[in-house]
Amino acid sequence: MALMDITVVPLGTGESSLSAWIAGLEALLEQRGLPFRMNDMGTTVEGTADDLFAVARDLHEYSFLYGAPRVYTIMKIDDRRDRQVSIGDKVASVQARKAAQDK
Repeated sequence: MALMDITVVPLGTGESSLSAWIAGLEALLEQRGLPFRMNDMGTTVEGTADDLFAVARDLHEYSFLYGAPRVYTIMKIDDRRDRQVSIGDKVASVQARKAAQDK
C-alpha cells in the first residue's frame, strides 16, 4: 500500500473559509472507501498507487464541479513496496524510537 498526503485549495470562491469545501471533499473520500485521516493542513489517504492517483484527480476536479474557477492541489505519495504500511505507522515508528531514547 501507499500513502498520499493531499491538500486541495479552491481559489476565487469569494470566501475566506474553506470548511464547506473540505466537508464535500471528505464526503467524496468516504464514498471512495479508502482509509483516510484529515489533519489541520491536509488529508492522508491510504491505497494502491493507482487508487491514490485516481482519488487525487477526483478531489482536484471536485472544486471545479462546484464553481471554483481555480484549484491549487499539493500531493505527496510514498509508495513503499518492500513492506506493508498504513496511516499512522510513520508517527508510531518515530514515537517508539523517541521512547527508546528517553529510557
